[in-house]
Amino acid sequence: MSTMSGTRQAAVGSPVPPGPPDTPGPDGSRLHIALVAPPYYEVPPSGYGGVEAVLADLADALVVRGHRVTLLGVGRPGTSARFVAVSDTPAAARLGEPFPEVVHALAVRRAIEQLHASDPVDVIHDHTFAGALNAPAFARLGIPAVITVHGSVDSELADYYREIGDSAGLVAISDRQRALAPDLNWVGRVHNALRPADWPFEPVKGDYALFLGRFSPDKGPDLALHAAHAAGVPLVLAAKCSEPMERRYFERTVRPLLGPTDTLVGEADATAKRKLLAGARCLLFPVRWEEPFGMVLIEALACGTPVVALRAGAVPEILTHGVTGMIADDPAELPAALHRVTALDPRDCRRAAETRFGVERLAAGYEHAYRAVRARRAPVAAGSSA
Repeated sequence: MSTMSGTRQAAVGSPVPPGPPDTPGPDGSRLHIALVAPPYYEVPPSGYGGVEAVLADLADALVVRGHRVTLLGVGRPGTSARFVAVSDTPAAARLGEPFPEVVHALAVRRAIEQLHASDPVDVIHDHTFAGALNAPAFARLGIPAVITVHGSVDSELADYYREIGDSAGLVAISDRQRALAPDLNWVGRVHNALRPADWPFEPVKGDYALFLGRFSPDKGPDLALHAAHAAGVPLVLAAKCSEPMERRYFERTVRPLLGPTDTLVGEADATAKRKLLAGARCLLFPVRWEEPFGMVLIEALACGTPVVALRAGAVPEILTHGVTGMIADDPAELPAALHRVTALDPRDCRRAAETRFGVERLAAGYEHAYRAVRARRAPVAAGSSA
């Protein structure tokens, strides 16, 4: 394990400057915050990695607000926070397997115990799944923990977080996610965010719709293809296809549907993703599951690109129907929406990204959660931390 520091250079735009080293937080106190990243991608990621992108912006924003931030992750430093490399090699090829998560959680526990012994930590903010298992151990050390629940909370997953009890405060990333398991130990809701200045605004759009994400039945790339074909709209598919399940699904379901008006570009890196999003007539998001948030939605809005989506998960919470996107209740409605969406104003989309999903709101929301668990207050009302 090595310790180092670094400043993140954004994929587009300028690096976020660190705040003065001894500046107190907005309420007069300055916290030492340990942020824990998943083991699969560096922070920030070079391509796929929505959690890591949010975590990079949060780390920089907390530093700007005067806090001392230690980021525990894999690979190389990329933010203005102090960096502790739990592993030198990201485990991207093993995304979805439980073993890397468990090993990472154990290594993080040792690293934080060592860090706390020499530089006391005020709060731990974990963005992993297995990391919640460390919360009781950290509680015994007197360190409160905040866990951001980036995944779904249905069935067994709700049981998992329920077993964590009050040893950690949970933060939802949407009101819909929180409403699906209202009895969990929530301490707030904080929407994911980005820095709009890092995303190119393009008011003049091309003729293609864009499917961006990964090849999974939950994401609905087959629905995107059917809708684009029915509407006579060219479709660009930029999606991750590295896990065995993704490859099987692509070969069995997606490839047979590809036609002459479809363009397959594979997984897009940070630069390619921005170019594709900025030029698209719309992002096509036919999600089939209760997705807790959907980073690509606000990335599209930041580029001035409206979204055509199915009503599921947090979609109605993020998009305003008829303003920043078209929300369909049935896949049969998607082709018509692909035509109607061109009447929407790209400036309204950009404005929504700037006013609702900026990093200032992200940092302020998590500051509220940190102080809630430190004060051992009762869970706050949904949405009050955003």
